[in-house]
Amino acid sequence: MKTQLFTLIFCFAFISTTAQVQPHKFDQLKQELATPNEYRTASGAPGPDYWQQQADYTMNIRLDEETQRIYGDEVITYFNNSPDVLDYLWVQLDQNMRAPDSDTRKIQSGGLFGGQYTRPGYPQATPRIGTRQLTELFKTFEGGFKIESVQDKTGQDLPVTVVNTMMRVDLPKPLKPGSKYQFSIRWWYNINDRMKDGGGRSGMEYFPEEDNYIFTIAQFYPRMAVYNEVEGWQHKQFLGSGEFTLPFGNFTVNLTVPADHIVGATGTLQNASEVLTRQQRDLFEQARTAIDPVIIVTETEAREKEKTKSSDTKTWKFRAENVRDFAFATSRKFIWDAMGVKFGDHIAMAMSYYPKEGNPLWEKYSTRVVAHTIKTYSKYTFPYPYPAAISVHTNHIGMEYPMICFNGGRPEPDGTYSEGTKFELIGVVIHEVGHNFFPMIVNSDERQWTWMDEGMNTFMTGVAAREWDANFPSWSGKPADLTWYMSGDQSVMNPIMTNSESLRDFGTNGYAKPATALNMLRETIMGPELFEFALKTYAQRWMFKHPSPEDFFRTMEDASAVDLDWFWRGWFFGTDPVDISLSSVKHYLPRSLDPAVTKNEDKLAHQNQPEYVYFKRMREAGFRTAVEQDERLRDFYDTYDPFQVTERETEAYKQLLESLSDEEKTLIDKGYHFYELNFENKGGMVMPIILRIKYFDGTETIERIPVQIWQVNTEKVTKLIKSEKEIKEFEIDPYLETTDIDRTNNYWPPRNEPTRFQIIKTQEYRGGGTNPMREAKK
Repeated sequence: MKTQLFTLIFCFAFISTTAQVQPHKFDQLKQELATPNEYRTASGAPGPDYWQQQADYTMNIRLDEETQRIYGDEVITYFNNSPDVLDYLWVQLDQNMRAPDSDTRKIQSGGLFGGQYTRPGYPQATPRIGTRQLTELFKTFEGGFKIESVQDKTGQDLPVTVVNTMMRVDLPKPLKPGSKYQFSIRWWYNINDRMKDGGGRSGMEYFPEEDNYIFTIAQFYPRMAVYNEVEGWQHKQFLGSGEFTLPFGNFTVNLTVPADHIVGATGTLQNASEVLTRQQRDLFEQARTAIDPVIIVTETEAREKEKTKSSDTKTWKFRAENVRDFAFATSRKFIWDAMGVKFGDHIAMAMSYYPKEGNPLWEKYSTRVVAHTIKTYSKYTFPYPYPAAISVHTNHIGMEYPMICFNGGRPEPDGTYSEGTKFELIGVVIHEVGHNFFPMIVNSDERQWTWMDEGMNTFMTGVAAREWDANFPSWSGKPADLTWYMSGDQSVMNPIMTNSESLRDFGTNGYAKPATALNMLRETIMGPELFEFALKTYAQRWMFKHPSPEDFFRTMEDASAVDLDWFWRGWFFGTDPVDISLSSVKHYLPRSLDPAVTKNEDKLAHQNQPEYVYFKRMREAGFRTAVEQDERLRDFYDTYDPFQVTERETEAYKQLLESLSDEEKTLIDKGYHFYELNFENKGGMVMPIILRIKYFDGTETIERIPVQIWQVNTEKVTKLIKSEKEIKEFEIDPYLETTDIDRTNNYWPPRNEPTRFQIIKTQEYRGGGTNPMREAKK
């Protein structure tokens, strides 16, 4: 029994100890990443047996402007390219998140009151609530899909089960590998008013002064879920934050709208002669080779249409190939301009649709920015493959779909705008058009990993914005802009590798932190050449496919020969901040080999010793020691001078010089300064050490020490720096490349950096930026 008891205790102790072992910061990511296989290789490339499903759609959609409803029917042809037998299919019902009984509404958290403040003259704090929060509490909008039928191709009803935003379609017989299945769905739903409903990715904007609408319509049809070898069916519910995971396919879509509407949509218009005038068709053809945007529908024409409403309808027919989704915008208010962007033998039409409320800003910038974006992104990834890239204006939005996106950035009613509004427009157009590359073509799982499209695209937005204007005022991903977040409470932070719906700080973890990571890889860790080659390799490997995080991590290393596991582990799987401290510096000078020099230095040092100075003063006062008073106490050492160079020392020095090479003599004669620098990793995240060295002669150099200096000891390291010149100052991370959260410990000699604050006159502060254009017009 004692032996058994001892064994049990030993086993429990071993398990407990093992569970507490933390991986080394430079350990390879073996357990954290999925095992490579025939579908996804260890290099990060698709494997020899990689497969993905396909879903084709034929749809008839009707917009009822009077009731603000969408009516639709679709035929879905689903191709089972997997090696698996499927007994059922899962279809996404994204509009159901707006249903009155949706889980999205049920899980909204937070108290009734948004905060408290003290009113002047009232001793007690007054509760308050935001109008949007109050509206949400009393919302009565009847959202959600109203499914009228789900049938097979013979018209027989199929058994279905709706689970919130997902619908299971039970098949009459198993769908075998290599086969396809066709079924149809009929539905309708109420279109949400984005301006009343707290925004939203799609919906309508109402203009009450003229009783007109802009409809920006997406997630409007039941869409196939993704089935793959990573997740099986990706049918995680759509709750609002984690976006979309969709298979590629071909779309044929017939859009019936009021006859005076102009429509922009995913794909290519198939019946231009039926819906456009001869003049509009001629202008569109002219735009294909124009160097500036050609206005196809003018502001004057749009203003005239606003005055009346047609009771007739037109059907616009679109065809889109190899896309993962379809969206459209329609309104009689639209101005329309376009220009062609050439990619080899292929022309992509950069186009914008916007109301008069967008001018003059939209006419001047939107389409030009669309063209700039697809050209810039193509340079770093692959030539833009689609026939169109469209920017549509409706207020307070930024949302992306294949070939089309919906963007805010609206001038004041008098046509003036602040510089902030101008750059808001340019920035959102770059970002949303850029999403054509990530995730519309490099088709990652948005429902699971926000960072794979938003973080990647935010980084590329910064690249394209700076190539648009070197002085672009704000670009997410700048390392110095993330220190406020990284210096926060680590216990409540999420790693980047957290599911989209579980992120505490969605914007920072989904957008800013991964974008900052890519900037650091490009500028500091890998260098532009290696980084850009690796990123292009990833994009081209996975265009029109479904990459996972492992595929990105592995490709970046595979294409660069740079071990980045430490970086993925710390920055994507962890929350530690960067805080590298220069804790101490010691300055050394090498001693001369000449005994005459060294003994003289020793003599001077001896004479500066406190006891030597003390006895010198005593002698000057008449004090004599016992040895000085009695000669009998003296011996050899009382007359011996230890600082006198002996013949033996002189001869030894001579022989040493004869044994040295010319190179060794030069090094000795240079008189180098040596500095022993002691660094501490106070933050936890290892990072290369970028060191600026300033000399007393006014010059400076940059020393870049690779991150591997921390491999043996991740907490403290010592670095020896040699210099021909005496060094005045050391500074860590002088260009703010690494998100170091505490710069006060980055200097030697130590110095503090004050934090600046701004003084404002309270009653003059209104927020929202200034509008010098309006002032100039006055």
